[in-house]
Amino acid sequence: MCYRIFVVGVGFFSLCFLMTSLGGQFSAKRLGDSPFTIRTEGNDKWCVIRCISLTMDEKGGLENGWYSRDAPGDPFSQHGATTTGNASGLVERIQAIAQNVSNMAIRVEQMLQKFLSVFLSVLRDGTASQCEVPRDSRFPECPGKVDWMRARWTSDPCYAFYGVDGSDCSFLIYLSEVEWFCPPLPWRNHTSTPTQHTQQTKSPKRQAAFRTDLSVLLDQVGGGKESLSFMKRRIRRLAQQWATAANHLGAKLGQRWRDQKKILIHVGFLTEESGDVFSPKVLKGGPLGEMVQWADILTALHVLGHNLKISMSVKELQGFLGVPPGRGSCPLTGPLPFDLIYTDYHGLQQMKQHMGLSLKKHKCHIRVIDTFGTEPAYNHEEYATLHGYRTNWGYWNLNARQYMTMFPHTPDNSFMGFVSEELNETEKRSIQQNKVNNMAVVYGKEASMWKQGKDSFLEILHKYMEVHGTVYYETQRPPEVPAFVKNHGLLPQHELQQLLRKAKLFIGFGFPYEGPAPLEAIANGCIFLQPKFQPPHSSLNHEFFRGKPTSREVFSQHPYAEEYIGRPYVMTVDYNNSLEFDSAIKEIMRTKVEPYLPYEYTCEGMLERVHAYLQNQDFCVPEPPFIPANFSRRGSASGSRVIRPLFVPLPNSTALGWASYVTAPTAWPPLSSLRLLVSQEGQSCVEACQSAGFICEPAHFHFINNKEALLEVQCEVVDSEINHILPAFSVMRRECSLQREPLLFSCAGHSPKYRRLCPCRDFLRGQVALCRDCL
Repeated sequence: MCYRIFVVGVGFFSLCFLMTSLGGQFSAKRLGDSPFTIRTEGNDKWCVIRCISLTMDEKGGLENGWYSRDAPGDPFSQHGATTTGNASGLVERIQAIAQNVSNMAIRVEQMLQKFLSVFLSVLRDGTASQCEVPRDSRFPECPGKVDWMRARWTSDPCYAFYGVDGSDCSFLIYLSEVEWFCPPLPWRNHTSTPTQHTQQTKSPKRQAAFRTDLSVLLDQVGGGKESLSFMKRRIRRLAQQWATAANHLGAKLGQRWRDQKKILIHVGFLTEESGDVFSPKVLKGGPLGEMVQWADILTALHVLGHNLKISMSVKELQGFLGVPPGRGSCPLTGPLPFDLIYTDYHGLQQMKQHMGLSLKKHKCHIRVIDTFGTEPAYNHEEYATLHGYRTNWGYWNLNARQYMTMFPHTPDNSFMGFVSEELNETEKRSIQQNKVNNMAVVYGKEASMWKQGKDSFLEILHKYMEVHGTVYYETQRPPEVPAFVKNHGLLPQHELQQLLRKAKLFIGFGFPYEGPAPLEAIANGCIFLQPKFQPPHSSLNHEFFRGKPTSREVFSQHPYAEEYIGRPYVMTVDYNNSLEFDSAIKEIMRTKVEPYLPYEYTCEGMLERVHAYLQNQDFCVPEPPFIPANFSRRGSASGSRVIRPLFVPLPNSTALGWASYVTAPTAWPPLSSLRLLVSQEGQSCVEACQSAGFICEPAHFHFINNKEALLEVQCEVVDSEINHILPAFSVMRRECSLQREPLLFSCAGHSPKYRRLCPCRDFLRGQVALCRDCL
């Protein structure tokens, strides 16, 4: 029987009295819940409990001169109004009763807690000894994890999903069979091993076949967002070029077997959960570079014949991965249903939230599309934290080659790239015939890019050329754009292409950095003019780069165009020097160029590069320790073993190469491409390799991090440390240091005190990501 009394100023109290025998059978679903939620198996499905609730209503009750009766026979009810005079005495009596009720509730709860303790020990009598928390040196974290589960197991529904019910037995079963912090229980039927050690079921390999029909891909991309519509328009526009490229690459590879991969593509930055700031800006001049790259990645993987699943929301991500319900604290129990996962930093964070411990196990399958790159010093979480490299990005402890960039500016990462529209010979001739020699197009779709400091060089440009802009506006011309500029507004891609085919010059303002537009302009027969940065822009002096996981210094708006294309297609000048700028404009008007597109930015070049990565990059197989003495070397004529160097001088070069008399271990890129160089003090391996006409290859650090590579150096001491500039040596102290942490092998690291050992490699002309023997 339950009574409720409305009184002034007392508050709300509730007390449950157990009315049935405590000897019945109970089932406690969650021991962390209140003991009053216990269920019985008697006639009543729920515990036979009666509640007395004392509720105070500060706005009503006695002050309004009435009482409310909630049930017949209420001893406190009255059938008429009361007076203010006797109300205060009644209030005191009710408060005293309420205090007694509260004290009684505490005593009853203590009694029930003791009862439950005894009751559950009886229930567990047969298994109590079997569920003692083990003290096993092989599983040192087990006791601490059990303590955590006791206190927090209700914090995520996924624990109950896996059978955790609040008992120590359920904790140990979970921690040994779902996670891997405790040893398997001897009395359990171990039909499967813990998640950590579960081997992924190997399904029979299927051969990938090139695809030229993109209709299935277009359906998978879906719609509903302007960003997705933009990507689909791009895929359709380049469909014929992708088909032609597939046929060419297929002929080049011949009948070579290609494994078909099961690939999940999760575009994190376009999910609603990440804010999707890009979609609303697609039609307002916002950045499109990321969407260009993702559209081309999707198309390349599809055309290469792989089995794709595309996710644009966290719900889709959870469904594809098969994560348990809840907030992501529990790992996946089955094998990962994908060979590879392509995502971005936003997606990586979402995967961390919803995969729990599984992310650590499966992270070798992940490829992160990373526009500006992540250097090893920022990627190694502990090292970054201790040495001041920690940023909002990075710190994922991946192999640095799992980060895939838009341009090949950071050889520690893999160059993914994108494609630019390629012209046929007829189109190239038409462009050359119709070029307007005094027409310039400005690289700047947003009005904010035209602010401050642009007037002086634009006036010089206007003296020689007709200046065109493509600045977004809604109702009226942006005031930041000078009156002499013919502004076309934001143009669809095909109309922008037509404008570039007429123009002689495409001029950059210094921002945005490293976008796709300059390559598109050069491919349409324009000369690209860009500013030189003095001093170079970096995270130390420029807001845009601050917080990005790289120390790279940017000497111009588009370093790739300057370094890998160069004159006559690209000119980099000091915009603050009016004489130099004036001279550059005159030179551009005199210079004739043909449309040019580097092979690596054609559809075939991207297909070739992505194919090589898919078939050869495997970060899930641990690298065995490289011990040079284990590899065979030819002995003398008498049969005695002769120690000879691993690396020998190459003809007409200052570099060393792998000795032909030493059996080369299997590697990709192959060791035939290795060129060992020593940098100058303060010089990175990126710079040292470039100065010799090579590319730094981080995969080769594994083979030069040894004493044999230091034979040409006179070392009085050789030790090993954890530092992103190693292997290296100090000339002054004659000290040599090898790298102890493979994740910190870095092409980018440099120090004024050390000369570095640099693993360089050769590369294909027009395909800097691949060596000559890489295909």
